Amino acid sequence: MNFSIKVDPATWQQYISTPVKGKALLMDPFTNKGTAFTARERDELDLHGLLPPQVSTIEQQLERVYGNFEAKSTPLGKFVFMASLQDRNETLFFRLCHERIDEMMPIVYTPVVGEACQKFSHIYRRARGLYITYEQSDMIEKILSNYHTKNPSVIVVTDGERILGLGDQGAGGMGIPIGKLCLYTLCAGVSPYSTLPITLDAGTDNEERLHDNLYLGTRHKRIRGEEYQTFIDRFVAAVRHVFPNVLLQWEDFLKANAIKQLDRFQNQLCTFNDDIQGTAAVVLSGIYGGLRITGQSMRDQRLVFAGAGASAHGIAGLFVAALVEGGLSVEEARRRIWTVDTKGLVTSDRPGLEDFKATYARGLDEVDSWTCANRSRITLEEVIANAKPTIIIGVSASPGTFSENVVRLMAKLNERPMIFPLSNPTSKAECTAEEAIRWSDGRAIVATGSPFDPVTHEGKRSRIGQCNNSFIFPGVGLGVCVARATHISDGMFLASAKALADEVSAADLAESAVYPQLPKIRECSEAVATAVIRRAVAEGHAEGSVLANLEKTVRQAMWFPEYLPIRYEPRRVDASREWYAGMAE
Repeated sequence: MNFSIKVDPATWQQYISTPVKGKALLMDPFTNKGTAFTARERDELDLHGLLPPQVSTIEQQLERVYGNFEAKSTPLGKFVFMASLQDRNETLFFRLCHERIDEMMPIVYTPVVGEACQKFSHIYRRARGLYITYEQSDMIEKILSNYHTKNPSVIVVTDGERILGLGDQGAGGMGIPIGKLCLYTLCAGVSPYSTLPITLDAGTDNEERLHDNLYLGTRHKRIRGEEYQTFIDRFVAAVRHVFPNVLLQWEDFLKANAIKQLDRFQNQLCTFNDDIQGTAAVVLSGIYGGLRITGQSMRDQRLVFAGAGASAHGIAGLFVAALVEGGLSVEEARRRIWTVDTKGLVTSDRPGLEDFKATYARGLDEVDSWTCANRSRITLEEVIANAKPTIIIGVSASPGTFSENVVRLMAKLNERPMIFPLSNPTSKAECTAEEAIRWSDGRAIVATGSPFDPVTHEGKRSRIGQCNNSFIFPGVGLGVCVARATHISDGMFLASAKALADEVSAADLAESAVYPQLPKIRECSEAVATAVIRRAVAEGHAEGSVLANLEKTVRQAMWFPEYLPIRYEPRRVDASREWYAGMAE
């Protein structure tokens, strides 16, 4: 980085110090202001002639770029436009996202990022982040050292094998770490200067990608087994050595790998898996919000999953923790969960059960008394009829799973059933929000994984709360960075779920929405970060000194997209690398 963030001792105002001038400033998205460079800056930084003469305000720039954004006719075209804007001007990109967050979030992340990952090799414009292939296993530390930020605060890493509900996208999965880190900045103010997206390229089993002449990843089948694990182990070892204080987030790994890596490394470095733990926290928060509508207690809830992937694993574990906190034993809490996968209800007699499925498998003695057509393949509808759940959660990536019969049965059993079709992108949702509302005669409390428009049924408007992980993981990351926490625990995610639920207003609940509206997301992240820090200190994962003026400290740590003055300050001849490259975290 050819700049650093400093504070003027006379005014206490931040500014950017740079030892370079001219076109180099315009080519760096972190220092480029485009037409907003002031007259003084143009004089001092040798920019005359390199820009049109008129000095624009950021508001004028926003008007210009938004007009160009609107001119794009497809969601993917809008995605490409925004990616190009980020590549040339980070501040303007994030300011536009901030000002129009409801419109921009679905473009820069789900659902459009799914199509962008599928077409990544065809829309590729400019390098961002790091690509590490299996063949480079012996040089991972050197690759990490090549990154422009020498002390990143957050890494998001994927191997591209389970991208959203779209499966193996290989190197195209890089769209997910880039998008996730965009949300860290947009939603929680984690500085974009200090984030690092990484794709681990172990090959792909996607034949379409392998036969695509433009595919940018390595062209071989996925490395698996011991070779794959050795690759992951070497990556983690390199991260620990090169970036010992970084927060590492795992993203969109195949279920078995996701669970295995979290279990393997969660006590070796500061790490979490958003698909498992972040999803669990945001879902649990939605349940807490739903209980504020129904007036019921947590300990009385009964939950059925449609789908048994990594996210179900995480949700179930945190749901059990909440029930235990409500007074149940662990075993009693686990008996409040039923899991239905592609083979029907998971029962204990099924051979070769994975640990997660075995934990929540139902005994034959229970289902012997059930009314069902075929006990060897009990359907979702039959599970609901017999188990009588208060909540159904869809994580199956199978559209139509929540059929009209399923929803109507839930409405028959519950005055206000909680129906959460969470699979994304939108095309993978178990049902639409409108279907859930209409089939339940307007009584369902609905949360979805992808954004849906409000639904009006018989004159009553329901705002559909998006069960969006961005309400949780950016705030968790912010809290971890501010506290310099050494570990991320399940208790910290439980605290984050409660903090988010507290941000749901009476007006939200009046429209049956169990999540706040997106324009409030920075306030939510601040609340989540504060709760995470308090829990981290209580559990001994952070120093207690961080609690002094905690709310103010968290607020001041949040980066906001606004232009800082830029000053030319030549590098001292004897300056160390850190003198000019260090940045405010």
